[in-house]
Amino acid sequence: MSFLEVRNLSKSFGGVKAVNEVSLDLNEGELLALIGPNGAGKTTCFNMLYGQLPPDRGSVKLNGQELIGQTPRRIWRMGVGRTFQITATYASMTVMENVQMALISHHRGVFSVWPPASRRHRDEALALLELVGMENQAGRAASVLAYGDLKRLELAIALAHNPRLLLMDEPTAGMAPKERVGLMQLTADIVKDRKIGVLFTEHDMDVVFAHAHRVLVLNRGEILAEGTVDEVRADPKVQEVYLGGGSTFGGAEGESAEGDLADA
Repeated sequence: MSFLEVRNLSKSFGGVKAVNEVSLDLNEGELLALIGPNGAGKTTCFNMLYGQLPPDRGSVKLNGQELIGQTPRRIWRMGVGRTFQITATYASMTVMENVQMALISHHRGVFSVWPPASRRHRDEALALLELVGMENQAGRAASVLAYGDLKRLELAIALAHNPRLLLMDEPTAGMAPKERVGLMQLTADIVKDRKIGVLFTEHDMDVVFAHAHRVLVLNRGEILAEGTVDEVRADPKVQEVYLGGGSTFGGAEGESAEGDLADA
């Protein structure tokens, strides 16, 4: 049995089916890429998985526990982490402090007044920063980081509560080609070492084909194809829709629920 089981996940906006009967399975230690053009429903799927958007119907189970109906914070407590297309860090804090805040929340110490936050969980924070190659920038303000380093910092924050499942929405968006390769190789290494399951969306097909164990293709909210990288790349339906139809996977998505409605 897969540790993440999604069954018949569906969401409509007005008369438009943004996500229609999507089902998928994800195993521990597996990288599953969810790909498709703008408006395919990828971010809407993520928002439903993470409790930010209620589905019309469907089931999402993590180790047999139902996630539908749970709040994002509860889902986070159940072992689900997430990174976003646009990085979510505290610009006024240092790199170290950003990770410390995530650890303080994980250890349920947000409302504790002693010791000061700057003294808490420093060793854990440094270990996470070392894991993502950011230990030498621990004292820098997040506001001055290059975009690729912000993405690494966000990954360290997402790992602060030892997630079993990591949802990564466009993890390499806005990064230079070399940075993309580095971040996804880092993610693949963490997946292997920690046995984390990762579901990620991505427009860069070089990243997908180099690192995904399996690929699921969405088109207008429905599953078009799924399988290994080679199977999906050779699928006639994928070639027809995304090559013969003139659409491509390139470019930034910027997808939202409204984007799904407009583009679906």
